[in-house]
Formats: sequence, structure tokens, C-alpha cells
Amino acid sequence: MPDYNIIVDLSDHMLYLLDGNQVVKGYPVATGKMLTQTPSGEFTIINKQSNPGGPFGVLWMGLSAPHYGIHGTNEPSSIGKSVSHGCIRMYNSDVLDLSSKVSVGTKVKIRP
Repeated sequence: MPDYNIIVDLSDHMLYLLDGNQVVKGYPVATGKMLTQTPSGEFTIINKQSNPGGPFGVLWMGLSAPHYGIHGTNEPSSIGKSVSHGCIRMYNSDVLDLSSKVSVGTKVKIRP
């Protein structure tokens, strides 16, 4: 059984899925802009919601940092940039793929 955890590297706009210490997959992401930066630290996924509406694409995964999450986007051209209000945006297909592999309680480390 995999022991999945997530590392988000803000400096290269990538989210990495790890099984233990081994990178299984990397996904390009958009992160927070200068005035609304993505918080760094260690968090967990606390909930998941399909089709949350608004700008959140096809899926929302809430983090233990209040008001922050990993979600899809209806602006795919934003991926790879620092443009969000602090959340981690993914391509809709990528967030669905990631969500199929991780569960509520998965650890998420966000590093600068």
C-alpha cells in the first residue's frame, strides 16, 4: 500500500506526489502572487469537494491552513505562474489524477 505525501515547491511551480521518499509524479501548478502568497509549512488535506463552482475547476482539496486548498482551474493559462490568491491551482485533469491517489489526511509540505 503506497504511503503518499505531497511536496509543493513554490520556487519551480511544481507539486510532487511521493510514495515515502520516492517521487512518483510531478505536476505543474500556479501559486500565490506577491501580495497573496501561498503559505509555506506542513499541512494536511482536510476535505475534498467535486465541482465546487467558481474558479476552482473540477475539484477542491482543502488544506489544514484555513481558506487554502489545492484545486483545478478554469484558467489553464495561469499554470506555471504566481497568480493565485494563495491556493495551489492545477490543470483539471491533473487535480483529478492527484485526487484519485491521495485521501483526506494526506500530508502536504509547501516549501519556498
